[in-house]
Amino acid sequence: MQANIDPAHLSAYIASRICHDLVSSVSSITNALDFMNEPQDSDMRLQAEKLLHDGADSAASKLKFLRYAFGSAGLSKGAADIHEAKQITERFVASHNYQPTLNWDIETQHLSFSHARLVMNMVMLAVDCLPRGGTINVKVRNQTDGLGISVAASGDRCKLREDTADAVSGKEPQDGWSARTVQPLFTRIIAEGLGGDLRAEPRDGGEIALVSTGLSAEG
Repeated sequence: MQANIDPAHLSAYIASRICHDLVSSVSSITNALDFMNEPQDSDMRLQAEKLLHDGADSAASKLKFLRYAFGSAGLSKGAADIHEAKQITERFVASHNYQPTLNWDIETQHLSFSHARLVMNMVMLAVDCLPRGGTINVKVRNQTDGLGISVAASGDRCKLREDTADAVSGKEPQDGWSARTVQPLFTRIIAEGLGGDLRAEPRDGGEIALVSTGLSAEG
């Protein structure tokens, strides 16, 4: 099913999603600054400084990732730096509660910026499936019909929401599009732009795999 949404709503919901992802980190910075402006003992000041450092580091990691996953950085031409894309994604995943373990299995010499952008958005989907942390396995393969990408999530309470599953398939959720469901739709749009598809596959042991196949090898 081809993904379809009004461009004005797409941009508005993506902006809301970005704000949602950043709000906790920015709030940590604000709270830390408030603590540091009040009289306090040295231990409390050290805690405030740590809160400030952690919030700033988290915000920076998320901003760099979101700029790539949603912004113009992911539209650059040519081959992406696979090491850099992995590092940016790892820092984004580590900025979340319970910090899922991220494993890479990439067997291709060429990964375009669009491919990297797709992988990042698929990882975002996987993170959303893991409220208690777990493991995310990323696999990229050259196949006979093009490039194939699989991002599998497993862990305690691993779950793909029904409205998210609808969005992955390109179907508008029952309650309509929202800032939360637009990201899986956007992921599908990227896959379609590369000539491929996107699907969610429940697997044994409660694992959920997000799979995109038939992708243009060049991007």
